[in-house]
Amino acid sequence: MLITVMYQDGRVGMVEHMKLDSLIKTKKIKQFMRAEGWVCVDTDPIRKCENGEGFCGKQKRQNR
Repeated sequence: MLITVMYQDGRVGMVEHMKLDSLIKTKKIKQFMRAEGWVCVDTDPIRKCENGEGFCGKQKRQNR
């Protein structure tokens, strides 16, 4: 599944959903698109793992 993201420089692009965690952790994106609209990585709620990094476990959608 492709997700629309906005990079720190304002460019908009599409990335594989599996790459989203890495882009968030490395602060390469400032926003990504959800069904409800844009999510700001710095201010909007984002599900975290127990270690505080990225998505994990039951919270992450599995592509089957």
